[in-house]
Amino acid sequence: MNKTALYAIIIAALIPLISYFFVKSKSEQNFHMPRHYLPDSTVVTVKSGKQYTDTVWKTLPDIELTNQLGQKITWNELKGKVVVTDFFFTHCPTICPALTLNMRRLQQSITNSQRVGDKTPDFVHYLSISIDPERDSVQRLKFWADKYQVNPEQWWLLTGDKSRIYDFVINDLKLGLVDGDGVDSNFIHTDRFVLIDTFRQVRGYYRGLDTVDLARLSSDIVLLSKEKRSQQSQLFRWQTTDHGRCIFVGNHRSWITYLSS
Repeated sequence: MNKTALYAIIIAALIPLISYFFVKSKSEQNFHMPRHYLPDSTVVTVKSGKQYTDTVWKTLPDIELTNQLGQKITWNELKGKVVVTDFFFTHCPTICPALTLNMRRLQQSITNSQRVGDKTPDFVHYLSISIDPERDSVQRLKFWADKYQVNPEQWWLLTGDKSRIYDFVINDLKLGLVDGDGVDSNFIHTDRFVLIDTFRQVRGYYRGLDTVDLARLSSDIVLLSKEKRSQQSQLFRWQTTDHGRCIFVGNHRSWITYLSS
């Protein structure tokens, strides 16, 4: 076979593949993936004489807490998971019971239709972090978990060092800025659910007592699970930036560079 015929076969094979990924990228964009929050820095690159500025998004730092089973938990135990986080305390007489009930409804509303038998989704995990850790011991969290039928395989109630928890809420998640009400550094009481992607980057804030916001959160969890599966592809993966999407084959940038969004 001469080189011309070989090149023709290669091109004929590549055209459908390129078309597939082009259409796929456009259809995914129509889903309006949840936006990023908390910019960390910017990176300027020059490609073909054109300058691009991309945002680098804040990656949440690690934090070690203890769940209702007495197990030490870090982000390593959540690797590859979409995470939904809220904040509560077990002596709360106002919004916390309702927040816990809504988290349970959210958990029960999302299943994995691709699994046979056990429909529990393996792509999402729920965290409820106590903002009163001095009183919320492991035993107290276990009591709350049993009361609200919390499934420990998918949902952890967490306690730990108060100063680290408050630092995480105020300085890492910026909840004092997001909720618009400010945060008392001596006591945090917020109704927000926070959506975190598999890269530990914040992708949404939602009112935990608002049914419309909770419906949006449920939809965004599913969308991020699709983004997760796309990123895990061994052969092909996309990198999304402010100005477009770039396709990689293995570890190498491939034929399509940027597709305008």
